[in-house]
Amino acid sequence: MQHDTGQENFADGKLRLHRGRIAILELNQPEKRNAISQDMWQAFPDICAAVEADATIKVLVLRGVGGRAFSAGADISEFAVVYADSGSARQANDAIRLAQARLRNLDRPTIAMIDGVCIGGGMGIALACDFRFAGPEAQFAITPARLGLAYSFHDTAQLVEKVGAVRAKDILFSARRLPADEALSFCLIDRIYSAEALERETSLYAEHLATLSQTSIRTAKAVINGISDALLIDAGRYSALIDSSFDGPDFREGYRAFVEKRSPKF
Repeated sequence: MQHDTGQENFADGKLRLHRGRIAILELNQPEKRNAISQDMWQAFPDICAAVEADATIKVLVLRGVGGRAFSAGADISEFAVVYADSGSARQANDAIRLAQARLRNLDRPTIAMIDGVCIGGGMGIALACDFRFAGPEAQFAITPARLGLAYSFHDTAQLVEKVGAVRAKDILFSARRLPADEALSFCLIDRIYSAEALERETSLYAEHLATLSQTSIRTAKAVINGISDALLIDAGRYSALIDSSFDGPDFREGYRAFVEKRSPKF
């Protein structure tokens, strides 16, 4: 990637925005495989506002730091507080939904460059981007079925938009990990490049987008997203059902099993 023209830290440096024609947003918790904490989710609207206020930025690339993970999902060290009761869980989920919606509707093209695992909330961030480019060792999973939870309506809509209904059911029902080649065949990701070529090819594609009409690109993005967003008009019908899963017996068992590193007994 090109040299940045300035770095701005968010969430105490757990998110780092490198400004430039091709801006880079780094998920920076490599010791936790770039797990996403609540303050990180809450920072996304401010990051998106910063990008949109900078006319020099043409494309935003998201990546994980450390080479092992784009993101392994939620920061489990916060689970005891975040999921203490249905109210705190709902507040946390609202922050996640806002972050992903803000990223999805960013008025610049976005590319998730995925090196390593991309699981749960990390997958949500990747799905909110316009494109997903991955290395050959990348692995993908969405795992609420392992925790006794329900995937949110908006997250599910993002998934169905990319892979279709039957493959979305496979991914959510089984909670299994998909290797990069299967994820590509599912249209969960858009490109696979060798480990050596991933950064170079992502940069080349981003630079190509930056040379084209930004009015055309931004209008096309808004229109295409608008067509897909028509699916969300019934989201409210399902919100109570989804939120109730965070206060149910399956989640209590799933959470205990996760913390105790054992298989849940649903």
